[in-house]
Amino acid sequence: MLSTIAIESLKRRKTTAILTLLSITISISLLLCVDIIRTQVKTSFTRTVSGVDLIVGAPSGQLNLLLSSVFNIGTPTKGIEYKSIAALQSNKQVSWLIPLSLGDTHRGFRVVGTTNSFFDHFKYGDMQSLEMAAGSAFTQPLSTVVGADIAKSLGYKVGDKIIISHGLGSVSFNNHDDHPFTISGIVKKTGTPVDKAVYVTLQGLEEAHTGPKHSPTSMLGRKPADKAKEHEHEHTKEHAAYNSEAFTPESVSVVMLGLKHRVTALQLQYQINQSKKEPLMAILPGMALAELWQIMGNVESLLLGLSGLIVICALIGLATMLLATMRERYQEIAVLRTIGAGPFTLLLLIQIEAMLLTIVSAALSLGLVAGLMSALKPWLSSTYGLFLSSPLFGQSSVIIILLILGCTYLVSLFPAVAAYRRGLHAGLNANS
Repeated sequence: MLSTIAIESLKRRKTTAILTLLSITISISLLLCVDIIRTQVKTSFTRTVSGVDLIVGAPSGQLNLLLSSVFNIGTPTKGIEYKSIAALQSNKQVSWLIPLSLGDTHRGFRVVGTTNSFFDHFKYGDMQSLEMAAGSAFTQPLSTVVGADIAKSLGYKVGDKIIISHGLGSVSFNNHDDHPFTISGIVKKTGTPVDKAVYVTLQGLEEAHTGPKHSPTSMLGRKPADKAKEHEHEHTKEHAAYNSEAFTPESVSVVMLGLKHRVTALQLQYQINQSKKEPLMAILPGMALAELWQIMGNVESLLLGLSGLIVICALIGLATMLLATMRERYQEIAVLRTIGAGPFTLLLLIQIEAMLLTIVSAALSLGLVAGLMSALKPWLSSTYGLFLSSPLFGQSSVIIILLILGCTYLVSLFPAVAAYRRGLHAGLNANS
């Protein structure tokens, strides 16, 4: 009966009730959005690289190795000799291997030397493979594949030639002008550091630094016919399927490993870290990303705190609305007292009104946020690399709703006590 009376009372003050309802709904929606984005950003961040079980490099610290290999930030470590790469590749536990060579730039963007295995095995987000928006992976030694952000900002397309520069500064005076790379492909937008990187072949990168490796037989003294045949052979070889993995570099900066069985990751990590042949360091990217997120966790706490303050302000507005209507409801309270409603009943009535408004607002907020996130899901994944996974509303969302209901109960005590006192006053007047 009290619920029915509360609903009818809110209907009589529908304009004020609707405005208060909208205020609370917007506040709760904002808090839920921040909570969802906070949790989903953390999940997407820890899945910046997926499917890579180990990252191996020279001993330099877990975060430094992670930042230089995955985020292209910081100074790369010293190289890993090829014999160590061959030993890793021949390990029975290793399924595939991606070598990465760092240390060059192109117009301020990082250049990464690698092989076609990078585009075959590297995954991000929810185990999503890299896809080409245009062109293909490496087709010849001087091929390059650029990220989506680079292609957009610099206006590149397949077939354009670029020059890479030695060093990591935004301005370099040591450009490899004699070895221009031809863009063979543009990676589709991923929302990860891949979008801001230039990928070149290990062979092309080494040639840019040391020049092409020739056979002992010199071109000097050859007959024109021999030169023509060799040119024709080179031309045919360029258009054949290019095997970027066939080239053996002297060293690389980092190696990413995919294992046949992920449960062996800790065992192999221990073996690599304890190796005495060459000082190496192997890290688990998932654990390293979680450690890095802890350093950045203060930002999410700040956003959540600000959203909580907004909700509290909305609830205070609810209490203010209920208090403001107490004078208008004097006759209503008098009628309820006449039919036998006690002061405690009036207190419960006001609290029920407040709880009804908050419950309806919470339900509307859940529906609004779910619809908004579903509509924005493709845009968030392609633009910001934020991959929303189900369920959207987890344990933290339930806790938030319960806390809001608890705060509503506490805030509604003020107008409820005012109604209780008015009920007592009305009862005393009636007795007198």
